[in-house]
Amino acid sequence: MRRSWRRWMPALLPLFALAMLLVFVGIARPSFVSALSLQTMAMQSVFVALPALGMTFVVIAGGIDISIGSVVAFTAVASAWCVREGASPAVAAMAAAAFGACFGIGNGLLVTRLSVAPFLVTLGTMGVARGLAKRVADDQKIDADPGFLAELVRARPSSPWLVVGPAVWGTAIALALAAFLLRRTTFGLGAISIGSNAANARLCGVPVASTMVLVYGLCGLCAGMTGALQFAELGCGIPTAATGLEVQVVAAVVVGGASLSGGEGSLLGAVFGAMLIVALKSACTQLGVADHWQDVLVGAVIVGAVALDRWRTR
Repeated sequence: MRRSWRRWMPALLPLFALAMLLVFVGIARPSFVSALSLQTMAMQSVFVALPALGMTFVVIAGGIDISIGSVVAFTAVASAWCVREGASPAVAAMAAAAFGACFGIGNGLLVTRLSVAPFLVTLGTMGVARGLAKRVADDQKIDADPGFLAELVRARPSSPWLVVGPAVWGTAIALALAAFLLRRTTFGLGAISIGSNAANARLCGVPVASTMVLVYGLCGLCAGMTGALQFAELGCGIPTAATGLEVQVVAAVVVGGASLSGGEGSLLGAVFGAMLIVALKSACTQLGVADHWQDVLVGAVIVGAVALDRWRTR
């Protein structure tokens, strides 16, 4: 029982904090907990939670990917460009996912083949992805009709029985698939063992290099899907969009119980962490807090989560 409680505690902490935030801010601003406000926050959480699922795999494996925001921007621009050039929205979305996966695989190959710190590798590819987004868009936005994709990101769905937008339910399905992949497959268990001790994992027969490449590829795939959804929401591809998204994603993963040392993390906790980050920013907006103080607050949340992780580990 105690072991089970320790396993679930990291995921429950951000959920508890989210509930407290909704209660206290809801008392001061009742509109904060209205149906439309909650639906909107749920939809905005998708743009943090979906890439956070991929980032959780990377962090558990002992890596980090700070290029994820730039990859989201590039894949959103790529989606808009494909539609403008005559492709269907479905093909554009698949292209975005493929581009994201390619970027992730590239990160994994650079990390494993060059034996360079993941932070430095993804710092470089962050600039590459952002630069390519600007080049494809010619330093402007690309307007295009997202078609049926726009329905996926509507905060209030056209079918009332869905309650929240289809993208929210899609993220829930992605969470279930990711949880199965992490806990019930040799790939997921290999990623955990690599993050715990890469040398021991190699001695036990885990293909460390190929597993890391796949982990980064999965993270890129999640970023690509997020880029397609961003294009659907904005109705255009903006090369400067998603700036700072990597900070929110890392915050969600760390708040959700992942250890930056690797070997430990919670996919459900990352989703709750994403919801907490989005709700926190929304609450600040409702209360009239300036944008720069919102950034300070998110940074403080990351520092606090890291400190809590160190205390829990000791």
